[in-house]
Amino acid sequence: MSEVNWEEIHAKLPTAKDQRDERRKMFDLFDPNGNGVLSLAEVDKAIRDVLAIDEIFDSKPAIMRAFQAAKNVRNTRSDVGPDYIEFLEFKYFLISLRQYFEYWVAFKRIDDDDDRRISLDEFTQAKDIMEKWVGEIGDLEGEFGKIDSNDGGLVLFDEFCKWAIKKSLDLEDDDDA
Repeated sequence: MSEVNWEEIHAKLPTAKDQRDERRKMFDLFDPNGNGVLSLAEVDKAIRDVLAIDEIFDSKPAIMRAFQAAKNVRNTRSDVGPDYIEFLEFKYFLISLRQYFEYWVAFKRIDDDDDRRISLDEFTQAKDIMEKWVGEIGDLEGEFGKIDSNDGGLVLFDEFCKWAIKKSLDLEDDDDA
């Protein structure tokens, strides 16, 4: 994965309390049919066309996790069903997108063979860098086993995210705003 321009990402994701109007304008741009809800397809297209950050657009697993996290975070209109994001959930989506993108960047830095899975060997080789992000790990095989919740012998992105959240993973170069 190429160098990430974290400044650009922070600037393009209006998540601050005083950026509600900016978020509303962005939501409206994400909602091309004006129905007040965003499907995953609309979000994906808007990340490409509105945010215009290729690194995020290319991180489909992070987009999916953020969408899933946000779509039911608030009590919203029951007439549209649970598979959409409404404006009340949009800020949470943007915050989640930023966070899951950070996890995706970390995941990709460990996944040497780019197969979207982390092997025990890759995990072990990444010990030093991971400890910068989460602190001391200790028993690498034991930790890997805890992360690999489906016992498939590989760590998938969703499993990695659960671990990253528990460990408060924080990349050293993401310039948290």
